[in-house]
Amino acid sequence: MTDRIEAAAAELRPLLQEFILWAPENAPGSDPDLVGAVALWHRLIARTDVGLWKRGDLRAVLLERMPQVVEDPDAAADGMIPAVRAYLTFLSGTGRLSPGSASLESLLAELDEVEDDFVDAMEDAIAERDWDEEEDELDEDEADEGLGDFEPFTDEIGALPTIRLRPDTELAEAARGVTLIAQARDLALWVGTGRKVGEETLLTESEVDEAVRTLGLPDARNIWNLWNLAIDLEFLAPDGDDTVSVDSDTAAWPFEDDDDVLDAWMLGLHSLDYGDPELDDDDLTLALSGLTRALLIRVLLAGGTRPVSSLREELAEAAAEYDDLGADAWAAAGDPLASVLAWLTGYGMVTVEGDAVTLTPLGTEGLVHLLDDEDIEIDARPAIDAMTALDLLSFSADMSEEEADEEFAAWLALRDPARAASELLEAAAEEESDALVRVQAASLVGSLGEAAIPAWQEALEEPSLRPYAATHLTQMDVEDAPEPTQADTHWLILDMWTISAGLGRPEFVSSLHDIGPAQTLIGLLDVIWKVSHPHLEELLELIGETHPDKQVVKAAKRALFKARSGR
Repeated sequence: MTDRIEAAAAELRPLLQEFILWAPENAPGSDPDLVGAVALWHRLIARTDVGLWKRGDLRAVLLERMPQVVEDPDAAADGMIPAVRAYLTFLSGTGRLSPGSASLESLLAELDEVEDDFVDAMEDAIAERDWDEEEDELDEDEADEGLGDFEPFTDEIGALPTIRLRPDTELAEAARGVTLIAQARDLALWVGTGRKVGEETLLTESEVDEAVRTLGLPDARNIWNLWNLAIDLEFLAPDGDDTVSVDSDTAAWPFEDDDDVLDAWMLGLHSLDYGDPELDDDDLTLALSGLTRALLIRVLLAGGTRPVSSLREELAEAAAEYDDLGADAWAAAGDPLASVLAWLTGYGMVTVEGDAVTLTPLGTEGLVHLLDDEDIEIDARPAIDAMTALDLLSFSADMSEEEADEEFAAWLALRDPARAASELLEAAAEEESDALVRVQAASLVGSLGEAAIPAWQEALEEPSLRPYAATHLTQMDVEDAPEPTQADTHWLILDMWTISAGLGRPEFVSSLHDIGPAQTLIGLLDVIWKVSHPHLEELLELIGETHPDKQVVKAAKRALFKARSGR
């Protein structure tokens, strides 16, 4: 279906662009942008000919399809019917209403007939959306976060010094040695293919005993956590109503490819909750839920290492505060941290030496991912010796100028300037659509002086970097350096607009004013549409939506039409 939608949208684009240019003078009260969805679904579900409209088409599209696909029911309720009325008038008046279509009068009459029902459908969609949002808010308010809630520590996490993460090669090597994953693999291999399981107990007592012996476990206390971990890791999966089977790739663990290894480890990351104590009483077990996460976050806040004795004292108090049964649960567990530390150690996230528990690089990586899942910001970056040029450019975008300079200096100290220039420009060339990375790379490479000349000369072959390379080589008076062309200059302008658009509409409009008066901008729009920039069309659309001068708006829409039609 996605391919059909894309093909239909491409087919309709020139027609809709002409309608957008037609509407301001001929139907000034309408919003032509609202027509796109109606025209698209008319093409997909009613007629293969976009100009063929018969009685019944409007009812099918507006009442049966639009309530399911409309993104903004408020705007649709207010303006879609007038917009469709203008569109049909446009088709008829410009000769684009195909032979065999109903008359314009008949189509407009049908539009009047369905208008009330359409508005009712949009109001129902609005009500359903509001209800869903209220339900979500209630769910969030009523959520029982447990001891493992990271939210109360948000400010402390944000105030931590930069967390340095190790490279994937090191992390993957550590993950290959994780004991619990190896045990989950062995359990899945023991299960084999098509093993029947029971309804109340998945395995019989004799099967549990056999699995314990096969895995070399001291007892059966951990067998079900390993079973669940094997499912999390996708080593084991149901393949029928009462059978489970091992995945065919399971025996290959530890995998050769680093990415595959880390993907598998991340699949099992949330298994850390299996470290929470399990007591005979369910209420007491619930009172200690989240204990494993609670320990992890406190070790992180302490700089990565903390005495177990102080953790035990602090977490006992936290459990008592969190739940009325917390103190009883703590006492009933004997040593509640025993299972926590055993699981975290087995999953490679911490080490315990004497009274000190320490996050491993793998544990730090995992905890950063968990915080990211909770939308809690933490300043985590690759270690300088593991930082790629793309890492440097990407992270620098969110740093202060002083901090970015320090990061660049530390990164540069590990390589000679010529190599640094090549790495930065290669990174910028990886993603043509990322103007900010490209501008940052050009700025850093520009600071390297003559050492960067070979890299700049190579960059002349990259369309997205050629404007920067030609400019810098010319400024350095390099022999045989090509003069920047008008197209090069226009590319630089489009990059500047792309970055300012990402900062917000006021900044974007300000960047347009930097070009000069309206007539200068109009003159630029008359030629800049020829540049094959990845953000050209969306920038022209944005100019048409935001610029206060109507003549500039018309010029932007005209340029957009030319860019889309290739004329």
